[in-house]
This record gives sequence, structure tokens and C-alpha cells, in this order.
Amino acid sequence: MKNTISVLLLLLPLISLAQTDVLILQKNGRNIKTYDVGQTIIFKTIYDQWLGGTITTMRNDSIFLNDIPFHVHEIAAIRYEGTKWNYVTDGTLLIIAGVGVLVINVVNGLYRNDKAGTWIATSGWITAGAFIIGGLLLRRARYSDYIMGKKYTLHYLNMHVETMPSNNNPSLKPTEPNQPDAH
Repeated sequence: MKNTISVLLLLLPLISLAQTDVLILQKNGRNIKTYDVGQTIIFKTIYDQWLGGTITTMRNDSIFLNDIPFHVHEIAAIRYEGTKWNYVTDGTLLIIAGVGVLVINVVNGLYRNDKAGTWIATSGWITAGAFIIGGLLLRRARYSDYIMGKKYTLHYLNMHVETMPSNNNPSLKPTEPNQPDAH
């Protein structure tokens, strides 16, 4: 019984499918990001459509995004979100804070019965401007677009080999050293 279980455990890796195909995003020949089945991806097609979803499967140089197939050459750009921070919310809060600084200065000026031109001090303009510009920059920095071309390339790495290459192409022969017998 122990021998049977041992043999089954040793043969299990031969019948299991542990490797899946991989989609590799490269910058000047260096890997930046790899995508596998089950990961989320956002990309722009060559038809100017932005699509996002989960990679359900990869097969024959195609990725299936939510079970819809796309060939690798149909991807024009990939959007990469670098962190898990919510830049849109944080940027919006900074913009609201900048406007709030201006409103507080105006309310204080009205309360003190100041002239309309002196309601907002120079420090109020600087603070409000810094908040608003910082919020706009933060909202813009939420993602990076990698446009396919000379700098960025996308490669499909097929990990499934159905048959040996020498069986499909008779001109390919197994690599063996061509040495005479030493006997």
C-alpha cells in the first residue's frame, strides 16, 4: 500500500498542469510586469477602446479578458496602477481643502468688515494654490500608460508544448554532438 501511494505521488507532477502561459511587458528588453491567469489588467486596443477586467485564460497568443478573446497584437497600451492608494479621493480632498482655505479667508474678511480686495492674504493664496495644484497633480498621478512601440513591448510566452519541434519539422534534429566513437 505504501509503495502504491509513493508511486502515485511521484507520478502526479507528470500529469498535472502547473504552468500557464504568461504575458510579459518589457521596457527596452527588461521585464517590467508579467501577467498571468487570474490577474486584473487594463489595456487599450488598437481600436481606441479601453478595457479592463480579469484574465480568465491564455491560449494561442490570445488572452481572454472576462472570457472575451484578444490577440496580443491588438493591445496598443497597458495602464498600470502603481499603488493601492486612492489618488482620486486624496486629490479631490486636497482641492476641496484649497477652496475651503479661500472660503474661510473670505468669511473672515466679511466678519472683520475688511475691503473686498484684502479678504484673502498672500499666505491664503499660497496655501490654497498649493492645495489645489497638489490635488490636481495627485489626481493625475494615479496611473501610468505604457504605449506599445519602440520603448515598450508585449510578449506572449507559451508554456505549453504539445509536441516536440522535431516531430513537426523534419529539418530539425535532436541536438547531439557529432563525434566519432572513441572505441
